[in-house]
Amino acid sequence: MIGELAALGAAISWAIAPLLYRKALQNTKPLSANIVRCVTNAAVLVAFLVAFGLWEVLASLPLWVVAVTVVSGFLGLGVGDTLYMYGLKAIGVSRAVPLVSSYPLFSLVWAVFLLGQPLFLSAVVGAAVILVGIWLLSTQKIPDEAAVRGRRVWLGVSLCLATAFVWSVSVTMMNWAVTNVTVDGLGANYAVVTVRIAAMALLLIAISPLIDRDRSFLKMNRRTVALLCIGGLVANGLGWFLMNYSFLQIDPARAIPISSTSPLFAAIAGFLFLREKASLKTITGAVAVVAGIALIFIL
Repeated sequence: MIGELAALGAAISWAIAPLLYRKALQNTKPLSANIVRCVTNAAVLVAFLVAFGLWEVLASLPLWVVAVTVVSGFLGLGVGDTLYMYGLKAIGVSRAVPLVSSYPLFSLVWAVFLLGQPLFLSAVVGAAVILVGIWLLSTQKIPDEAAVRGRRVWLGVSLCLATAFVWSVSVTMMNWAVTNVTVDGLGANYAVVTVRIAAMALLLIAISPLIDRDRSFLKMNRRTVALLCIGGLVANGLGWFLMNYSFLQIDPARAIPISSTSPLFAAIAGFLFLREKASLKTITGAVAVVAGIALIFIL
């Protein structure tokens, strides 16, 4: 059960983090937020790496694992998470999280058309159910406060689906890295997570003059920085640590559907803590996405 519990823990972590991001994004831009989040998270994770004497574990990682992890971080944390934050700001937690959680749908397409894997009836039905869920979430009206900021449903939905596409690549690469026989144990798992975030933090700092020209990431108040730091540690530290550990314990075909239940937790949290409207369409759409993902992995 440890692998299943780890995957469920990842799902809960990924449902909690958007609540903190959403609060922080009220006072800053998504790009600036992502810079602060990655840099603060990298500082904390590297500090723990040093404190627990895991430098030797890090140095023992194969070069190709490090390379795959860095590219995965660039795609998932840099491109994907930035798009995700724009989507969150546009359409809210209860709609954005289910949409981005549809990434297994893209993974299915690649597995069939690029890797030549067989297409089962359950996967076809699952894909159809996910599309129904996406349609329900896409046609749900956004909150009045988002409309005032000039955001439109189609823009938020497009950003979230683009996030799902990018995440599908990132998740596949991370799975490939951590399930390699040379990457074993909690120490190596933690080292992989740290490399992923630290590499992205260094890249964002390096290109910050181009992507955040007014240096907004240096002007944030302490509360916003704290929300981004804690949210990032919950999602990319704890969440990915648990997800990678579940990959080591159980087959991804079991781990991914469990971890993809985060839309249900996120929808409930959005209703309770952010006062987002609990409409039938939103609830049905979130359930449809989760059910479709489960069907895709029932072979």
